Amino acid sequence: MKSGSTALTARAARKLGISLMIAGALATAGCATGPDRNPKDPLEPMNRKIFTFNDTLDTYVAKPVAQFYVDYTPSPFRTAVSNFFSNLGDFSNFANNLLQLKITDATQDLMRIAMNSLFGIGGLIDVASPAGLPKHHQDFGLTLGHYGVASGPYLVLPLLGPSSFRDATTWAVDWRVNPLSYSEAEIRWPLFGVNFVSARADLIGATDLLSAAALDKYAFVRDAYMQRRQYLLTGGGAATLPDYGDEGVSAPEGASAPEGASAPGESGGGSKEQGLPSYVDPGAAASPAGGVGGKSPAPEESAPSSSKAQGLPQYQDPAAQPAGK
Repeated sequence: MKSGSTALTARAARKLGISLMIAGALATAGCATGPDRNPKDPLEPMNRKIFTFNDTLDTYVAKPVAQFYVDYTPSPFRTAVSNFFSNLGDFSNFANNLLQLKITDATQDLMRIAMNSLFGIGGLIDVASPAGLPKHHQDFGLTLGHYGVASGPYLVLPLLGPSSFRDATTWAVDWRVNPLSYSEAEIRWPLFGVNFVSARADLIGATDLLSAAALDKYAFVRDAYMQRRQYLLTGGGAATLPDYGDEGVSAPEGASAPEGASAPGESGGGSKEQGLPSYVDPGAAASPAGGVGGKSPAPEESAPSSSKAQGLPQYQDPAAQPAGK
């Protein structure tokens, strides 16, 4: 009888514990609901707590160490360290571009590794960029996105910072591509520490600006991260810049007109035709080539020299007296 009541009590306690866990989960989820909730960030309450932890650790540990590194090491040394780890990062860029079948980009990454490792003293000097080989930014998360895998909810990782369910795989997969992961532990971990300090030192100015300008640092970092990842995934192909060509400015003689440009005499590429505001001086009269007001000056006549005669606003000093008085 006593053992039966004990089992009943244990079962009731288990049910009560499960009920409390469900209620806590619902309450946490309820905190993330509301008219201003970001649909891509359903884990916002948890993410904000991890973000606060990371930010506190950065404020009192990472940033002071990075500031000390900046203050007491010469700039050429810091540049060499940054170049060294950037060269190692090209291994990941090469592997992921190859997985995405971007053969041209993968070839450029391989050539960057070869040139910087051989002629740049192990990557300490970046000789590939001046040679015209661009630096790419790829990882396994972008490779999954290239093949249609959704990013999933936004996720803040302890110590590692902003991520998503898809991008969290980057740390596990790209680790195997980095040559440092195959070195001895007494070499690997100090170099990873130097890489972290170097990367944090490069962001000191940006974080100072963020702290001064952002009202909600968490929301700013989240939105910036998601927009950056979307840009890297799409390559910015949808972003186009407006045409700011000046009206009436023609190409040099003998130069070919760009595709889609208007024929001579047409107004095709000006700001007005692009839907942009016109900043033409209202005092300037439109005139055909050769003169003002449709009348070209005779050879014996001198061109008007005053601003008023040219149709421009008059900026004559009212205190100035005419010559001879």
